Amino acid sequence: MNKKNKGRKLSLKKGPRMLLLRVLVNNFFLHEKIKTTEAKAKELRSIAEKMITKAKDANLANRRLLAKELTPENTKKIIDKIAPSFASRQGGYTRIMKLGPRNSDSAKMVIIELVK
Repeated sequence: MNKKNKGRKLSLKKGPRMLLLRVLVNNFFLHEKIKTTEAKAKELRSIAEKMITKAKDANLANRRLLAKELTPENTKKIIDKIAPSFASRQGGYTRIMKLGPRNSDSAKMVIIELVK
């Protein structure tokens, strides 16, 4: 039985999958827009939105939780720039726009970006 297993496996074991998602979320907050596969973007969306919610209430505990996952530059950027722009928003900080399939392997490609 597959109980209490949340999220997509992305054909990776746990360590490489967590590392992939950490790199994706860092690049997402650095560029505020990235092109990736649909499965990775949907997994990234849940992580990024939770981080933005934590950054909106930037107390010491939340800053440390963000610093554990993000680079120092991205931690500062999300707390000082990104989170204040979403102060009045209750959720839905990201947008996923579907593109066509990738030529090499026909994977569904999307652009995930922050809503302005």
